[in-house]
Amino acid sequence: MQRCDVLIAGAGPTGLVLALWLTHLGVRVRIVDKVAQPGTTSRAIGVQARTLEFYAQIGLADEVVARGLKFGAANIWVKGRRVARVPFGDMGTGVSPYPYILMFPQDEHERLLIERLDALGVRVERPTELVGFDERGDRVVAKLRRADGTAESCETSYLAGCDGARSAVREKLSVGFPGGTYAHVFYVADAVGNGPVMNHELHVALDDVGFLAAFPMSGDGHARLIGTVKDSAVEGNQALQWSDVSSVIFDRLRVNVTRVNWFSTYHVHHRVAARFRAGRAFLLGDAAHIHSPVGAQGLNTGLGDAVNLAWKLAAVLQQRGPAGLLDTYEPERIAFARRLIATTDRAFQTVTSGGPIARLVRTRLVPVLLPRLFGLTFVRRFMFRTISQTAIHYRQSALASGAGGAIEGGDRLPWAPAGESPGASDNFAPLRSLAWQVHVYGATTPALARLCSARGLALEAFPWSDSLGVAGFARDAPYLIRPDGYVGCAADRDDTASLERYLDTWVMHPRSGG
Repeated sequence: MQRCDVLIAGAGPTGLVLALWLTHLGVRVRIVDKVAQPGTTSRAIGVQARTLEFYAQIGLADEVVARGLKFGAANIWVKGRRVARVPFGDMGTGVSPYPYILMFPQDEHERLLIERLDALGVRVERPTELVGFDERGDRVVAKLRRADGTAESCETSYLAGCDGARSAVREKLSVGFPGGTYAHVFYVADAVGNGPVMNHELHVALDDVGFLAAFPMSGDGHARLIGTVKDSAVEGNQALQWSDVSSVIFDRLRVNVTRVNWFSTYHVHHRVAARFRAGRAFLLGDAAHIHSPVGAQGLNTGLGDAVNLAWKLAAVLQQRGPAGLLDTYEPERIAFARRLIATTDRAFQTVTSGGPIARLVRTRLVPVLLPRLFGLTFVRRFMFRTISQTAIHYRQSALASGAGGAIEGGDRLPWAPAGESPGASDNFAPLRSLAWQVHVYGATTPALARLCSARGLALEAFPWSDSLGVAGFARDAPYLIRPDGYVGCAADRDDTASLERYLDTWVMHPRSGG
């Protein structure tokens, strides 16, 4: 019987990122997938700033950015007329080192993650299916089946279900998956053509005959198209083709599609699992939540699950944190998943509904309101923070404590760009250690230095500037930062007692940076 610390079922992006983070943290993993080969179609393509920040922590962001496609603007069309164009240039400036959305097809994304895992000595085992498991005290015994029918048992401390919307792990745990399915049948196509929406920008076309979203992809005149299939074609119950897509909206936009490289149809679901954890088994990614493609949030949300769980598993397995750390995974991630479902559901219903109110909003109110709203800097800023997932916080978590300035425990550590002095780095650079650390923006105190030395914590001090106050930091205040870049505890300048109490509760033996 083989033994590992964490067995990961499912080698999509969520499972692969979980395996990468755990491996960087020194955890022994196995990752299995019942499919013989990685995906060969583009599927999810949007990579958000928060995901790139996580990737920077493990040295992956630069390569993802180099292989992907940044795009500079979003456009809104109503009945064939462009009513708003929002340049992205200033939306995320100062918020993140990655102030843009990146297009990176999922098949290429998965290949890169697999390459990185291979380089670390971890191979995805294919085709290997998880067919059952039982929890036995301090371990899980999983039953695996290979393509030739041979069976194997694997003993693991924890099991991670990253096995998609039809998750076998979720089914075995008897965890409900409440939600619903939208009535329309949607299509997705990787297409080549010409016209105003094939210009490497994002376009959303609203109409009384349907909608079209065009996402930029690499290559001249190449875009990902998403829309609805004609109702008459769906009623026929035949295998749907590109010809079943209504041409009306394309004609209004003066778009000519000359080649379709990939075409698929699907129903859009909106569901969140009733639980994300049962004993020693966890649910992540599509196994835990699925929702509409509005805002390119799905893949990124799964990767957020993976990072959130990875450092907590590592801390518990390596006896650097209490078992209660694992109890914080579900409340932190399920709360965000539920908010996301509600938000994308409302937006998707407005965009796709055939009802008179929704049509009125799309065709009458949008042309009037959006240009005015997008002209406001704070609106564009809010849009970036929401879509980029940099606004996600865990303020209600048991792991969140205190406040320093406008920054509270549970907030994402705001990004502070590097200063002008030679060799200066931004405040995200120390996060590459994947370790608990204390940040001070201004001057440290002897008492804080002694506490950090006694507890084996890195103490990172950054020179004060007025821009840090604008970002929300309090001068000279200590911020205890989690391995995933969120603030665990914030305190007043001379309040080392609060930090010490927090460390006594959550951080038994910090991991030294590597």
